[in-house]
Amino acid sequence: MSDTIIETHDLSKDFVMGDMVVHALRQVNLRIEAGEFVAIMGPSGSGKSTFMNLIGCLDRPTAGEYVLSGRPVARMGDNDLAQVRNQYIGFVFQNFNLLPRTPAIKNVELPLVYAGKRNRHAIAEQALEIVGLGQRKHHKPNELSGGQQQRVAIARAIVNNPALILGDEPTGNLDSRTSEEIMAVFQDLNAQGKTVVLVTHEEEIAQHCKRIIRFKDGRVQRDELVSKPYDARKRLAEMPSSEDEEDQAPAPAPTFQL
Repeated sequence: MSDTIIETHDLSKDFVMGDMVVHALRQVNLRIEAGEFVAIMGPSGSGKSTFMNLIGCLDRPTAGEYVLSGRPVARMGDNDLAQVRNQYIGFVFQNFNLLPRTPAIKNVELPLVYAGKRNRHAIAEQALEIVGLGQRKHHKPNELSGGQQQRVAIARAIVNNPALILGDEPTGNLDSRTSEEIMAVFQDLNAQGKTVVLVTHEEEIAQHCKRIIRFKDGRVQRDELVSKPYDARKRLAEMPSSEDEEDQAPAPAPTFQL
């Protein structure tokens, strides 16, 4: 397998709105290698969300090419794209997107159900242990804090051992300490070799990553390495402790293996 996870060539996306054509993404050329931790930034209308939808195989480009983990996906049909999403990509969304009446363990099992895998319960338990919620596997979302719900979402994202973890504003609904806890989990996963790409409008969150790609007017404005990424665990140690010990970021977990 290639060490390049994401490779785009002149990737473009247009939207037709009445008589107008909006050029949301304009000939973007990027490479993201295995094991990178990347933030995608830009103002509203910059193209960052369109880029995330394309690399997440949630949409198809108008023109250009996209190769995901060695597979050309830009011209795939809906069924093939759904298979690629389930096999190669783990998603973490701002609003968690958990099934409200379903316990954490069953929420985490969902990608395994779609993939037709056996031993789903044991694999989902392991994923929850990694994010520090093994003791709350039977809790429903309304019985968990926002930070705990997002950790369930991360467990669901990693349960299929994807090549790529994609986060769409994953700390957008969280307070400062909880955001730091979630970034600690992402940094732990990246330290274990996971490729993580986060879309964020928060500069402070982006500074936890190792690389920042900034979009403007549908193009890459700047692509820069972060010389000294923020260490989420060190920053947490300097903050007041959470009142709920189980809501704190878990200790670094052993490498997730299926």
